[in-house]
Amino acid sequence: MSGRANSVDCKVCVIRHTGICAALTAEELDQLSRIAQVRVFKPGQVITRQADTPDFFASIVSGIVLLIETASDGRRQIVGLLFPPDFVGRPFGSRSSYAAVAASELSLCCFPYPTFGRFLNTHAGLHRRLLEHTLDELDAARKWMFLLGRKSAGERVASFLLLAARRATSFGCANNGLSNFARFSLPMTRSDIADCLGLTNETVSREITRLRRREVIEIRDNRNVVVPDLRALRLVAGDDPDSLSGMVN
Repeated sequence: MSGRANSVDCKVCVIRHTGICAALTAEELDQLSRIAQVRVFKPGQVITRQADTPDFFASIVSGIVLLIETASDGRRQIVGLLFPPDFVGRPFGSRSSYAAVAASELSLCCFPYPTFGRFLNTHAGLHRRLLEHTLDELDAARKWMFLLGRKSAGERVASFLLLAARRATSFGCANNGLSNFARFSLPMTRSDIADCLGLTNETVSREITRLRRREVIEIRDNRNVVVPDLRALRLVAGDDPDSLSGMVN
């Protein structure tokens, strides 16, 4: 594992009450902080490679992780996205099923293996949080299969923007105090978005341009996205415009 390392202060961590650590008491959190280390990665930097035996697990503090599967002929597919406070790694598996790559500036709170495994075995609350995380990932994978298999190109791009908007607002980014408004920084390059959605770069750019022309979204400074009406974006994505749960997890 590469990346610049820093010490950890769990008591002031921004994901303290939303990540797996929320299951721990103050004393248990202090114990975990003794084995934790924050590492910072640059966009495009590999965290783990496909089929590697992991030597750490991690919670995402900030940034986005791409999960990538590569075929034997070199073709790649982004099969998942992880946001704060998602968990990176499989404590109950011996090998990584996918490569994990930083999509943006990334900060991970890392726990060494097998030390984390021993800690997990003695803390039932943490064990339960990881199980809940695994089930959430399974639900997200099923929704992703539907998105790629049944939705049009325009619906896929709109669904991706809904995902980014939901994760941004749920993690405290700007929504102007309005539940139907979102503002966030586009979290990935258009090339990565294309790989993620099974589309070409040109198609992604065309669909984003259509959304702008229809005033469903606004893009400022090339990366900052404003969604003035999330219901309108949900409608383009093919979801129930009145359902907050209609976004992809």
